Parts: sequence; C-alpha cells; structure tokens
Amino acid sequence: MAPFEPFERAPVVAVAVSGGRDSLALTLLAQEWAVARSGRIVGLIVDHALRPESAAEAATTEASVGRHGCDAGILRWSEAKPRTGLQEAARTARYRLLSEACRRRGILHLLVAHHADDQAETVAMRAARQSGPDGLAGMSAAVERPEVRLLRPLLGVSRSRLTATLLVRGVPWIDDPSNADPRFERARLRVGRWQTAPAADSGRSARERRLAAASVEVLAISPVGEVAIDRSAFARLGRDQQVRLLSRVVQAIGGGDHPPRRDRLERAAGRLCGPVARGKSGIAQDFTLSACRLLLRQVPQSRRLQWIVRPEHGRRNGRNGAQPLIPAAFFACGASLASHLE
Repeated sequence: MAPFEPFERAPVVAVAVSGGRDSLALTLLAQEWAVARSGRIVGLIVDHALRPESAAEAATTEASVGRHGCDAGILRWSEAKPRTGLQEAARTARYRLLSEACRRRGILHLLVAHHADDQAETVAMRAARQSGPDGLAGMSAAVERPEVRLLRPLLGVSRSRLTATLLVRGVPWIDDPSNADPRFERARLRVGRWQTAPAADSGRSARERRLAAASVEVLAISPVGEVAIDRSAFARLGRDQQVRLLSRVVQAIGGGDHPPRRDRLERAAGRLCGPVARGKSGIAQDFTLSACRLLLRQVPQSRRLQWIVRPEHGRRNGRNGAQPLIPAAFFACGASLASHLE
C-alpha cells in the first residue's frame, strides 16, 4: 500500500470480495494494514445473480469476512441480464455497484485483487489483439475514478503466494466455476500457454514522463471543461507522442471507457498538424472523434492556431461522467512496487 500513499488518518478502505482465494487474501492483508493505522476496511460483495448458488455464496462470504473483524455488505446486480456480452456487462455492473457503494459510504479507496498471474493473462490477450504500448503495459495499478480511487496493490504478487497466505491461516475460499468456463477468453487462456506472454512494459514510466513534459508545452485546460492544443507545438512532437497525447485528451473530454482505435488516432493526428483549409467563413477544419468535437481556431490578437477539444454537442460524457485528463492508462506496474508513482 505504501506506493499509493498518502491516505487519510484512520483510513477506511473498501475491498471488492468475491469469496475466491485472491480477494479473501487481499481482505485479510488489507485488514491488518488498516488496523495498524487505526482504520478499518469494508468488504463489498457483488452478487451477480447469474447462478442459483450465488446468493448463498455471497452470504457465506459476508460471514467469512465478518469473522475476521471486517464490516461487509452485499451488492446485488438485479437488472435483466443480456444474452450476449454477458461477461463485459457483468464487469461494468460490478464496478458501477462498487463505485456507488463507496460514494454512499464516503469511502475514497477501493481495492481489487488482480495479481501477477492476472496481469500476465491480460498482456497475453492484448498481445493477441495486437494492442499498442498502452495495452501491453498491462492493467493499471491506480485508477482515478470520479467516485473513488481504484487500487490494485497485488499486481506484483503471484497467485500461489496468495493461496499460501490462506492455507497457512486455515481460511477456506470459494472457487467460482466461471473461472474455468471455456466460453470465456480468460478461462481458455488459463489452460493454454499464457506463461510465454510478454511481460508488462517496464519502460512505460519513462515514456509517460516524456509525454507529461510534452503536455505542458502543448495543452491548455480551460475551466469550462475544454482543452486547447497548440497546433505548432503539437506538430513538433513525434507521431507516437501525438497519438498518445491526443488519445489522452479525447478520452478525458469524451469520457470514453476506452481510448479510440489507433488507426483513427493516426488519421486525426495527421489532421491536427496538416494543411489548413479555409472556407468563406474562415478556417474550416472541424471534425469529431470519439464523442469529442475538435475545432481549429485562431488565438485572439495572434497568428497562432489552436485546436479546441470539447464534448460533442448532445453527447453524454461516458458511462461514469468525464474521465480524468490523466486517465487510468497512465498508471501501470508489474513489479512488487508501483513504480508508476515514483
């Protein structure tokens, strides 16, 4: 937890608990950490209601968490379930329920139990989809959501160590059968050779520092929720930095859960520093990208040009509201310490 400091005095921290070995181990470790700081944790258990046994399993998990001196609560996904894309819908519902529960309780930090094996699987799946550098950096260790900080303190810890943590304490856990269901990509990967997947990108921290420095030169943020991109400064960046910077801005302003596709970003970056077309009413370069409108305008009393990025008219900014200008994709680590916060 140290790399994610500072925390408030007597911190109250939520832990997403499924009843499986990973989240139970995290719950016990987080409880020790919180108690040592005169704080406490709250175990949040999501019942997806996808299997007849799920309600009883949630109740068992709640009782198990309570026996270890932790507060706990069950959150039920009661909406109708989709016929397709069930796993993605369940994931979206889970994080929505967890975030809402944290907001209601005034909790600032939510811990989830993704670990080193999960990270390897994620990188393998993204490599199979030919993801770019951001995707191959793996899952984010820290995600700043509008309602709560989502923290993954176990990304450098193997599952075998978490299993040993429970065995030595004599704590039983529940194995979710969906983790072995071949209908789901991650389950299929677990019986394959994902161990040969590329590791999470260790050079990411240096690239992000360079991009942050470039952002200072290129971007100006207005109090009305718009971002101005200096056209000349943007044109001086290398194409990879242009694409990465534009991706951050568009995801922040448009509120998308995921960045735009690389090919769309490449074309848009080319437009941002390409020839200027002028119509009868002056500059006519406006276009849209991922729920954002990009408008080329001349700075008053200057010959400088800048691109104004604002939410597209009539579009809602993402499922959870606008994203931070430095979204989750900035923060990833695969080592025992979260080097992204150095």
